[in-house]
Amino acid sequence: MPDIVIHPTRKWLKFQYTAVFILLCVCVFLWNNYDLSAWLLIVPGLLFLFPMTGSIRRRFTKMTISGDRLRYDTGMLSRSSRTIQLHKVQDVRIDQTLLQRLMSTGTLSFETAGETSRLVFPDVDEPQTVADAIIEAAHAAPPTPPQSPAKRKGERA
Repeated sequence: MPDIVIHPTRKWLKFQYTAVFILLCVCVFLWNNYDLSAWLLIVPGLLFLFPMTGSIRRRFTKMTISGDRLRYDTGMLSRSSRTIQLHKVQDVRIDQTLLQRLMSTGTLSFETAGETSRLVFPDVDEPQTVADAIIEAAHAAPPTPPQSPAKRKGERA
């Protein structure tokens, strides 16, 4: 099975960029026609930082399903990575608000057998398809055999 790489959705970012662009057009129109202060143009410039930081965050967040492992990476300067064996995935949960349901996005949560049991991946496109792919990969992944205890020095088999 080829690796599956999942990033957070771009839908919210497109909406944010569009809203900031429309606000910029309105501010330029008001500045041009009503002789308002040029400080008015700083507002859309500052609001542009929100979708820009979201784009950077999206670029450096990904989930990869590879073989019998699920890997979640996040961070740009400092990096955080979490790897889960797929056969340990016990439950895949999808949470969607009304707006997320309309946009076909959602938040995936994984319950695993282990000490750090929940992994949350927000803003996923087509979350049901991704959840089905993870469950399918979890059932297809053979469990790794338990590690035998290390033999002590001088112990016979």
